[in-house]
Amino acid sequence: MTLISCQGVRKNYGRVEALRGVSFAVRENSCLGFLGPNGAGKTTTIKILAGLARPDAGQVEVAGVDVVQDPAGVRRHIGYLAQSPAFYNWMSGEEYLLFCAGLFKLPRREALQRTRELLALTGLEKAARRKTGGYSGGMKQRLGIAQALINRPKVLFLDEPVSALDPVGRHELLELIRELKQDSTVFFSTHVLNDADQICDDVVILKEGEVALQASVEELRQGYTDPVFELELESAPDGLLDKLQVLPYYQSHQSSGQLLTVVVSDLAQAKLQLPGFLWTEGAVLRRYQLKTPSLEEVFLRVVSK
Repeated sequence: MTLISCQGVRKNYGRVEALRGVSFAVRENSCLGFLGPNGAGKTTTIKILAGLARPDAGQVEVAGVDVVQDPAGVRRHIGYLAQSPAFYNWMSGEEYLLFCAGLFKLPRREALQRTRELLALTGLEKAARRKTGGYSGGMKQRLGIAQALINRPKVLFLDEPVSALDPVGRHELLELIRELKQDSTVFFSTHVLNDADQICDDVVILKEGEVALQASVEELRQGYTDPVFELELESAPDGLLDKLQVLPYYQSHQSSGQLLTVVVSDLAQAKLQLPGFLWTEGAVLRRYQLKTPSLEEVFLRVVSK
């Protein structure tokens, strides 16, 4: 089931074309990595999806609700964490979540219960009654996640939620997002490609206000995989490299110590025959791996075209 549908969306700021016919879809209970260089239009797109900005053209639906026709209806189904969340420094974390619950008109008993649940989920129980003005950057990001979840949203929009965190805080927040996508569809905008590689199921890459690519992470890896095998040899018989070079799918190789990198012309044939060739020749392997690109490598290829 599709939870987010964006078709032909355009948005101008004066003479600047921020979005130029953006189209993509996001499936239910998945995590979409929304990627792109600075100025590509990521934040503008999120604001439109969240009902905080109007597109100049195009159709947008979130959780089955038309964003243009019923922006208030959309906001009942979503949670939103801005790139730089702001809080009332004189409020405690607990008070702030109760305030957010009131905005959604949650009954008092339900608001208290939901606040306790989210403080526990985000690891803020011990800091619940501390003023948010004294929270660290990581704690504020956690509180921002908590407020975005207060209404049990079907769709959770996160605009670069880990950009200000240290490595430990980033790891913990990514683990939390991984858990959240079991109950919500997560729209995860980030410029930290390694983070998206860890938790996202699908990816949309935006470039200069247009969708440059949309695919699942697995499809990306397969589609951009180079025909290169990395072999770490514990021992190699004499003449192995000479015999390797006469194979019909051989193209080139590099050898450095015990590491042998082999480039092939026919990936499918090499997958079937190269392991058998090595075994027949008596090569002892420590590692045999088809080199697959990281999401960062794919991203750089796409945006550099």
